[in-house]
Amino acid sequence: MQIIDDYRGVPAALRGASAAIGNFDGVHRGHQALISTAENAGDPVAVVSFEPHPRRLFQPDAPPFRLTTPAEKARLVAAHGVDLLVNLPFDRAMAGMAAEVFVREVLYEGLGLNHLVVGADFRFGKARTGDAVLLRQMGAELGMGITIHQLVGDEAGEFASTAVRVMVEEGRCEDAARALGRWHTVSGAVVKGDQRGRDLGYPTANLAYGEQLVPRYGVYATWVDVLDGPHKGRHAGVASLGERPTFGINAPNFEVHLFDFAGDLYGTEISVSLVAFLRDEVAYVDAPTLIAQMDRDSDTARAVLASSGAHA
Repeated sequence: MQIIDDYRGVPAALRGASAAIGNFDGVHRGHQALISTAENAGDPVAVVSFEPHPRRLFQPDAPPFRLTTPAEKARLVAAHGVDLLVNLPFDRAMAGMAAEVFVREVLYEGLGLNHLVVGADFRFGKARTGDAVLLRQMGAELGMGITIHQLVGDEAGEFASTAVRVMVEEGRCEDAARALGRWHTVSGAVVKGDQRGRDLGYPTANLAYGEQLVPRYGVYATWVDVLDGPHKGRHAGVASLGERPTFGINAPNFEVHLFDFAGDLYGTEISVSLVAFLRDEVAYVDAPTLIAQMDRDSDTARAVLASSGAHA
């Protein structure tokens, strides 16, 4: 899959693509339905998205809210057979572009798209004036196919990034997995921590949080995908997210212990799937009491992961 961030830089071989358009945060099952529909059009398949997420431009002081980092979003999109990912830079100029100009100059002339697939609730252009009616009108004028996809959901409601964020914040791993079609992941490069886990007999890989939404504090059963380096592959593990209250007041930290693993992961990209929320974080009276609880957490996590194949 090729990734570009300039709508004037599409390779000639990928012009004439069918494109699913949206923010694609989380790449949930609704997003996947858009991509599948674009694939059925028979052209090269593109996803047109925006970076940074438009919400960050309009709410610069908002706490982290993204379900997926840009790198994770790209990996997920690529896994669905997409040929081209376009990350349009979302700045004041893009936000202030008239809807008609966006369709004509960016989608039609710039990207050379042949077919557009959008969700029924898709809005675009200055003051969000662009909608399905305008797309159909301009599609007929320019000779572009337009598919307005009905929103996708199940008995619990429509699949939406906003709803998944609530599930993640509440530690509802199964609900999030049902909407995403896979476990929710926390991803990034492994950074050096305080190495306290090593002293406790539980060495951990630490991830620094950036723009990703912070899940509910506590302990999780996890699958850990090491994405590069000599230890590349999937590993079972148990993760702790929170402020480590047993050791005083600490900055929020995400650390994961990989079972039956020995090796150096510093600087390696990993993606940690949150399979099950096991318990809230607790301040223990001393290190031996904490270690005993970590032993129990590990046993529980192993048992959970042994039967967790549905969204792996």
